[in-house]
Amino acid sequence: MLRLVLIFFVIALLAAIFGFGGIAAGAAGIAKVIFYIFIVLLLLSVIAGGIRGFK
Repeated sequence: MLRLVLIFFVIALLAAIFGFGGIAAGAAGIAKVIFYIFIVLLLLSVIAGGIRGFK
């Protein structure tokens, strides 16, 4: 999932460099959404691991 974030981040950077503002904003927005989903899933995983206990 972080790979997707990095891919869209690179696309956004390249689009911004070449002057495609709309594409850059779209790619950055997609990267941001995927990153937030990753953070939520990470927190849920940590909480679930804490509830079950580490062995």
